[in-house]
Amino acid sequence: MGVYLVSVGAREWSDEDEEEGGKGAIAAGLDAELRRRGLPPYTSSAKEESATWFEEKLSPPMDGFAALCRAHLTPGEQETLGEWSVLVPVSLDEEIRLPIGSAYTDETVIAGAPQVLALAERLAAVVGLPAEVPEEPGNLGLTFWFLEGEAEALAAARPGPWSEDLDTAFYVALYLRAAQHALRRGCPMTYC
Repeated sequence: MGVYLVSVGAREWSDEDEEEGGKGAIAAGLDAELRRRGLPPYTSSAKEESATWFEEKLSPPMDGFAALCRAHLTPGEQETLGEWSVLVPVSLDEEIRLPIGSAYTDETVIAGAPQVLALAERLAAVVGLPAEVPEEPGNLGLTFWFLEGEAEALAAARPGPWSEDLDTAFYVALYLRAAQHALRRGCPMTYC
């Protein structure tokens, strides 16, 4: 078991059956709030196929990542980067809070992928995240890359700030690649 960050396909996004993983209530709430802000509704067009699916397990400790965020981001930026329950490929100046329970909280907090991407890119520059980190990791690609030896081998061959704490580098890569995936594929991301 554990916590996973996954992409959400268009069918699942509009599905009202929450027991089957449907996000229809969240989609409707997001659209209502976007209309209230004078913005067009969000329509997921993502056709998530197994080859384009994003799924990563949040298993390493987050202490180092939290310290990195405190050192380089404002409290508001820290919240934008890591306190959402749904990430959408829409620019949002501020998070949207919906009174709809999510997988791990009593409300759903929606953040915009462009804002999360900008913050993750800053952290990636701070730690010098290497280009070898999988760009389109697919199913557990980052998890395996960091936890099954490839990151350790690269760290031994080419050490740098990123290699001082591989758990921290994992979370920097996770948020970076999740935001990139959401924007590239036009799909929401959520925890399950």
